[in-house]
Amino acid sequence: MQPSREDANWLNDWMAAHQVALWGTADLRGFATPADAAGTPFPRAIAMVFPMTPAIMASIRNGPNQAYADEYTRVNQRIDAMAAQLVAALREQGWRAKALAASARTDPVNIRGDFPHKTAATRAGLGWIGRHCQLITRRYGSRVRLGTVFTDAVLKTGPPVERSFCGQCMRCVAACPAGALTGAAWHPGLARERILDVNACDQWKKTHYYQYRNGHTCGICSSVCPYGQKVLKRATGSRVA
Repeated sequence: MQPSREDANWLNDWMAAHQVALWGTADLRGFATPADAAGTPFPRAIAMVFPMTPAIMASIRNGPNQAYADEYTRVNQRIDAMAAQLVAALREQGWRAKALAASARTDPVNIRGDFPHKTAATRAGLGWIGRHCQLITRRYGSRVRLGTVFTDAVLKTGPPVERSFCGQCMRCVAACPAGALTGAAWHPGLARERILDVNACDQWKKTHYYQYRNGHTCGICSSVCPYGQKVLKRATGSRVA
């Protein structure tokens, strides 16, 4: 027997026990979500936000380094572990569930995964997409990695974030060494290509930063975002330019 909506408080307790400080549930009906083994798509997703270490993110304003590459790998591993545990917990409750890998290109030609983590996160109300094509949260800025678990569990969802709060800020656009950012302000339904030239971004990383995770990391745009710099200021008590 599946639990009712009223029984869903176990998920709050699960997140607290696993120290997932920022998470939410997204209504993904109408989106092309992955399906289970029987071919049935999932109507909802649980989106989780995992912050990166502020000092490490601050250190890559001029380019990635080994500390950032190690942190990127560490956080991705934690995301995948948490997602697998959450899938098991959901299934124990009687629901279907499937994890989305933290970082996997299943479509290398178009440089995409099975589903955008950012879509689940915005639909869950966790933040918006900045001009750097990354999720920005109020709590952690864009210095985060994302986890997503698809499910049919009956959970309260959203409300989704449907506008950008970047204002007139263009710091990420100016900082991008690949010139890959168009400066367009995000809104739901805006194609990725209107914000980011993903091929220019990818080629720059492979050419200039190959020593760090085979050219799959950069992070400059997230490092310079003012929302993320506020996180470092709170952590250190110092002024951040």
